[in-house]
Amino acid sequence: MLLCINNLSCVREDRTLFEQLSFTVSPGDLLQIEGPNGVGKTSLLRLLTGLSHPSAGEVSWNGENIRHCRDEYHANLLYLGHQPGVKAALTPLENLTFYQQLHSPRHTDMDLWQVLARVGLAGFEENPTGQLSAGQQRRVALARLWLCETPSLWILDEPFTAIDKQGVKVLEQLLLAHADRGGMVILTTHQDLILMQGRLKTLTLSSSLQE
Repeated sequence: MLLCINNLSCVREDRTLFEQLSFTVSPGDLLQIEGPNGVGKTSLLRLLTGLSHPSAGEVSWNGENIRHCRDEYHANLLYLGHQPGVKAALTPLENLTFYQQLHSPRHTDMDLWQVLARVGLAGFEENPTGQLSAGQQRRVALARLWLCETPSLWILDEPFTAIDKQGVKVLEQLLLAHADRGGMVILTTHQDLILMQGRLKTLTLSSSLQE
C-alpha cells in the first residue's frame, strides 16, 4: 500500500494555497500536516480524500490515480473532518450502531458499549448526541476509529479538538497502534503530541506559497 502525491497544486478563489507538492505515505507512517491557519491544510486533506480535485498534479493509490480506483481507495480510507459527522437526533449508541452495520459487522453490541466507555462516554450512551458538548460529540465521531477493520489509511482533520488530556493520550495510543499494524495516518492538529514524538513525521505548508 502506498499513497503518492505528485506535483500537487491547489488554487482557491484565484489564490494559490500550495503548488508542486510531492510526498509519499507508506505503511506505518504517521504524518502531521503543519502550517498557519489559512495555508491550506484542510484543502490538502480534502484533495487526499478525493472530495476536491487539484488544480494540477495527482494523488495516487498503489500507482493508480484515486479518481480511477475510487471504490478501492475509499474502501481503504477513513476520513474525519472538522465537523463531527454524527447525527444529532441519534444517541451515541445509535450513531455507532449505524456505522457498525455499514462498516464493522463483526463487532457486537457489547463492543459498542465498550468503545463508548473507552472514549469517555460511559453514562451518555443513550443521550441525544445533539445535547452533548462539542467535545463529547467529537468523541462519538472518534469512536469509529476503534471499530475500523479494513481502512488502512486514516485522514484526520484536527482530531484532538475539544478533547481533554486523557482523551488525547488515549487517541495517541490508538494512532500508534494503528501504525504498528501497518496502517497509515495523516492528520492536522495544534495539539502538542507527547506519545507520538519520535514517530511523527511532519510536512509544513508555508504561507509564502500563497503568493
